Amino acid sequence: FSGIFVAYGMYRFLHPEMFVEAASYLSWKMGALNTIVLIISSFTIVMAVYSAQHNKIKHCLRYLYTTFGLAAAFLVVKGFEYASKIEHGYLPYRFFQGEGVAENLHVFFGIYFAATGLHAVHVLIGMGLILWVIRKVKKGLIHDQYITPLEMVGLYWHLVDIVWIYLFPLLYLV
Repeated sequence: FSGIFVAYGMYRFLHPEMFVEAASYLSWKMGALNTIVLIISSFTIVMAVYSAQHNKIKHCLRYLYTTFGLAAAFLVVKGFEYASKIEHGYLPYRFFQGEGVAENLHVFFGIYFAATGLHAVHVLIGMGLILWVIRKVKKGLIHDQYITPLEMVGLYWHLVDIVWIYLFPLLYLV
């Protein structure tokens, strides 16, 4: 992500008008919805850890399933966003066919798809890790005396959320 953030900063500095126009083609409402979804998912993963610490395994599993569902909801919303961009031709680089006044809009959408696509891959990895930890919980391998795998998955999930907390305002609002 650091390379993408550097590219963003450089192009934002060199072509501020392009970023203002390009952001107008993004749905801040969908981005805000996804932000809310991820913030709630951070809470549910914390509650899964808390439940495991107190040996409330059924509660832990419910929170893990909820976190997984919220991650899936995030990807569904992102899919609708991507479909809209593709339909209107707002694609990266040589695939760009959209209309716009500012030059280099294709660069913005290259950064947009790289950043949000990489984030979506991390969400998918997180979903896989959540399924893995659900399996461990069901087998009785995670309980009040040993929750390290669940805590590590929770930390990873918080990292995914934090990255989105930076992406949302940089791409949609600024």
